Amino acid sequence: MSGLSEETVGKIVGAEASSGAWTDDGFLGGRLQLLQPAKGYRAGIDAVLLAASVPARHGERVLEAGAGVGVASLCLAARVADVEIAGLELQPDLVRIARENARRNDFQTRVLFYEGDIGAPVRDLAALGLEPQSWHHVFANPPYHDAASPLPPDAGKAQAHMTLGSDLGDWVRFACVMARPKGTVSFIHRADALSQLLVALEGHVGGIEVFPLWPAAGKPASRVIVRGIRGSRAPLTIRPGLVLHGRDGRFTERAENILRHGAALLLDQPL
Repeated sequence: MSGLSEETVGKIVGAEASSGAWTDDGFLGGRLQLLQPAKGYRAGIDAVLLAASVPARHGERVLEAGAGVGVASLCLAARVADVEIAGLELQPDLVRIARENARRNDFQTRVLFYEGDIGAPVRDLAALGLEPQSWHHVFANPPYHDAASPLPPDAGKAQAHMTLGSDLGDWVRFACVMARPKGTVSFIHRADALSQLLVALEGHVGGIEVFPLWPAAGKPASRVIVRGIRGSRAPLTIRPGLVLHGRDGRFTERAENILRHGAALLLDQPL
């Protein structure tokens, strides 16, 4: 649908949403209204937490790999003004919705979404406008399933979790190729995949920070945010992390500030 006007695409997407194909969901306490597939892969708090952890500043360029419908990229845009963001996504339908999400939240001039594969040759990525070694920050929520794991029954969800044969190393290589020297690469992933992620990052980045996400005090971390600096030789640091829920089952005050109010997630902040 690249040849259609934004208005026409918006009408088509609106008709699809009315038919129940898409849901209209609020993020950041309603600051963002984003369309998502009613069935299949749906972004949740992982995308919001990852976006909150990206240390972007005014005027910098940021790239998201596997952008889906644009939740993480648009959460970052809502938090940091005047940052240029690009999102790369393989599935055409999701790219179309991501662009509509940017338009309907008035971010279409500084958040752009491209259809493409993280495994594409560098020259093809450059032809899209995604120049290697030119991004201050690159971030991704990589597939949570490997080739040996049972895939989700929904085809779109399965593709979101395992991108055409790519593995965790492919996502790391893409991020490190695209990041500029001293730029950051950030990932959120399962805690039990931390060793695989660290092995993939070895030799590419330094100054790695491991930030556990604790479901509640006293419970094992289910997710980790991992961030490194391209070309750095600084040692690895394990940060205190973030406790998501209190004893009452509600989000902790710090988690609430991030998820509902758009606060930054500072990895070096005490627990």
